[in-house]
Amino acid sequence: MLTFLGFAMIATFLVLIMMKKMSPIAALVLIPALFCVFAGKGAHLGDYVIEGVGKLAPTAAMLMFAIVYFGLMIDVGLFDPIVRGILRFCKADPVRVVVGTAVLAAIVSLDGDGSTTFMITVSAMYPLYKRLGLSLVVMTGVAATANGVMNTLPWGGPTARAATALKLDAADIFVPMIPALAVGLLFVFALAYVLGLRERRRVGVLALPGQKTPEDVDDVEGDLVGATAGSADQSVPAASAASAGSAGSAGSAAAGAPAKPSPAAPSLSASAPAGGRDDAPEDGFQGLDPHRPTLRPRLYWFNAGLTVALLAAMIMELLPIPVLFLLGAALALTVNFPHMPDQKARIAAHADNVLNVAGMVFAAAVFTGVLTGTGMVKHMADWLVGAIPEGMGPHMALVTGLLSLPLTYFMSNDGFYFGVLPVLAEAGAAHGVSPLEIARASLVGQALHMSSPLVPAVYVLVGMAKVEFGDHTRFTVKWAALTSLVVLAAGMLFGII
Repeated sequence: MLTFLGFAMIATFLVLIMMKKMSPIAALVLIPALFCVFAGKGAHLGDYVIEGVGKLAPTAAMLMFAIVYFGLMIDVGLFDPIVRGILRFCKADPVRVVVGTAVLAAIVSLDGDGSTTFMITVSAMYPLYKRLGLSLVVMTGVAATANGVMNTLPWGGPTARAATALKLDAADIFVPMIPALAVGLLFVFALAYVLGLRERRRVGVLALPGQKTPEDVDDVEGDLVGATAGSADQSVPAASAASAGSAGSAGSAAAGAPAKPSPAAPSLSASAPAGGRDDAPEDGFQGLDPHRPTLRPRLYWFNAGLTVALLAAMIMELLPIPVLFLLGAALALTVNFPHMPDQKARIAAHADNVLNVAGMVFAAAVFTGVLTGTGMVKHMADWLVGAIPEGMGPHMALVTGLLSLPLTYFMSNDGFYFGVLPVLAEAGAAHGVSPLEIARASLVGQALHMSSPLVPAVYVLVGMAKVEFGDHTRFTVKWAALTSLVVLAAGMLFGII
C-alpha cells in the first residue's frame, strides 16, 4: 500500500507542476499532506514536517546566506569581467552562447556546490540569452546537466555518501570513474552544440537594425558588450522561486526594475521565419550597469580573495557550509557597505529572493518529511530491489547504474546512498560483484538528479532564470537521463563498472 502511495504521490506532484495546475511550493506542501492522510497517518503529519524541516534547515540557511553573499558580489562588480569575457567569446552566435553556458557551469561546479554554480552561471549568461532572445530553458537544462556530471566530485556529496555508506575510500570510487565522467562531460558539450545549432536556426541570422548580411554578425559583438554594459538595470537577476500570485511560476524578477537598452546600443533583430521568436522575452534586457552605485572597484581584489578563500574553505571543509556563507556574507556586507543605510538597502534588495528560495526549501521539507516518515521511501526501495530478477545478480553494477537514474530523481541523495545502496551492494556481493563497482555505478544518475524537485539548488536555477519549473523539467529530464546513460555506457566500455 505504501509503495503504491509513494509512487502515486510523486507522479501526482510531477503531473500537476508540469501541467502548470499548481505552483511548486503549493504542490510540495498540499500533495504530501493529502497522501499522508490517505496513508492513515495524518495524525503524525506535524511530526513528519518538523523532522523534514530540521533536516533541511542547514540547506535553507546555506541558500539564504549564499544568495546574499553572491548577490553582494554581483552588486560590487566581482563578476563583471567574467560577463565581458563571455560576451567577447560568444559574440551573437547562439551556438557559442549555449556551449559557453555548459563550459562555465562545468568550471564553476569545481567548488562542489550546485547553488553557487547556478547563481554565477545564470548571472553571467542570463543577459546574453535575454538580449538574443534565446530559450531560457536551454540555459537551465544545459547548466543543470553539466553541474550534475561535475557533482560527482568527492567534495560534491554523492561520492562521499557512497564511500561512507559502503565503508570505502572516496578516491578509490572517484579516480577510476574519471574517464567515464569525462565522456559524460564531453557529451554535455556536444549536446550544448546541437542545442545551440537549433537555437541558431530558430532565431535566424542575428544582425543589428539595417544589417542584412551574415558577414555583419561579427560586428554585433561590440554593440552587444556595450548594450550589456549600458543597461540601466542596477542589478542582475537574483535567485527567486515561485511567485505566490502566479500558479506554476518558478521565479520572479530580480531586485531592481526591468532594464532598458542603452540608447547608444541598438537592439538586435533577427531575420528569422515568422514565429521563430515566439518565446523571446518582452520585459526588456537586464544586464550589468558599469556605472551602478554599488560598484566597489577599489575593493575588487579583496572581494576576489574573499570568494576564493570561501570556496577553498568549503572544499577543505574547515567549517560547515552554512556557517562559511554566514560569515562571508557578514564580512562582505561590512567591508563593502560600512554605512548602515547602505547595508539595509543591500539586504532589502535581495530579501525577496532569499524569502522565496528559503520558502521553497521548507516546502520541500514537507514532501521529504512525509515520504520518509510514513515509510514510503523504504517500501519503494524494497519493492524495486525485490523486483530485480535473480538472473541479474552477476550484473548488479549495471542494475545499480540503471536504478540510480529514477531513484536519485525521486529520492534525496541521503535516502538513496544510505538506504538503498547498501542493499544493492549486499545483493551484488552475493554474486561476486565488488562493492567498488556498485559504488561507482551509483554515481551515474547524478546528471538527472540535479533537476530533481527534491534538490533545493534547482529552485535557485529556475528562479534566477525566471523559468517555470515544469518547463525546465519537460525539457531537461530527457537530456539529463541520456547523459547519465552515456556515463554508464562509458564506464562499462572502459571496464570501470
